Formats: sequence, C-alpha cells, structure tokens
Amino acid sequence: MSGTTANTMTTAPPRKPRVFVDANALFAGAAGPTEHGASLVVLGMAEITLIDAVTSQQVIVEAEGNLADKLPAALSAFQAIVSRCLRVVSDPQPADLTAYAGLADPKDLPILVSAVREGCPWLVTFNVRHFQPGHPSVTVLRPGEFVLRVRQLLAHMTSESTTQA
Repeated sequence: MSGTTANTMTTAPPRKPRVFVDANALFAGAAGPTEHGASLVVLGMAEITLIDAVTSQQVIVEAEGNLADKLPAALSAFQAIVSRCLRVVSDPQPADLTAYAGLADPKDLPILVSAVREGCPWLVTFNVRHFQPGHPSVTVLRPGEFVLRVRQLLAHMTSESTTQA
C-alpha cells in the first residue's frame, strides 16, 4: 500500500455574481440602438448565465409602461429579455420599507429593499443619485460600471481556479 493518497477534496463552484436590474437599465437594454450598449451587455451576461440577474414586479411594470408609451416597437424585445434573462421577484410589503427609509428616493425604496432581500450585492441603474451611498450590502452602479466590475471579478475567479488546479 502506498503512503500517498489522492486529493479527493472538491471545491464548490464560485457563486455567480447576483445583480438587481432597475427599470431604466431594463428599458435601455430593450430599446437600445445597438447590441453593444452596457445595459444589453448586462442582460446578455445573465442570458448566458455568467451572472444571476434579478428584478421585481415594480420594475417590470414601470419598464413595460415606459416602453408602451415611448417605444411600443420594443415591447417584444422587452418580453424576450424578461423571459430569457431575469428572475422576477415579488415587491416588498410596505412594512418592509421602514427599516430602509431615507436610503433611497421614496419611489425607488422598494427597489433597494428588493435588492437587499434577494441578496444582490449590486443594483444596476442609471439613477444612481436616487440611492444614498454607503448601504452596507448593496453597491449602486451604472450598467457600464457594473460590466467592468464583473469583468474584473470573473478574471479574478478564473485566475484563482487555475492556481488551485
């Protein structure tokens, strides 16, 4: 019998980055003039399962209403994006909002609470000014900034997995 043993320890695969997508980023992804826009890139990363993209019913209603009013031709692209790229969760209850009062514009507070509840460390929106900086569990970024962060994170995860092999 040999004195060496095979390494049978397995490591869990790294968790996918989870992001909450706000209505304006979803609108831009569905209505953008090019497939290279940052919002559509975020949604594309979700479609190919590099990230876990989450949104809420409030976001869906807002984005769909804005598209119906401003760009009805983009509604079919919107519906395809929602079905292929996003996990849609219920809106928080009014009582859930009180602990977070003052951390976001009142209209956007349910968005922040949904992101926190769903364990999303990032919230992607063009309205970063609607959210107070410094929330301990959610970083609010514009779509392009998020794409750069995920790119860095995935590169780091890849380099870690190759050094462990």
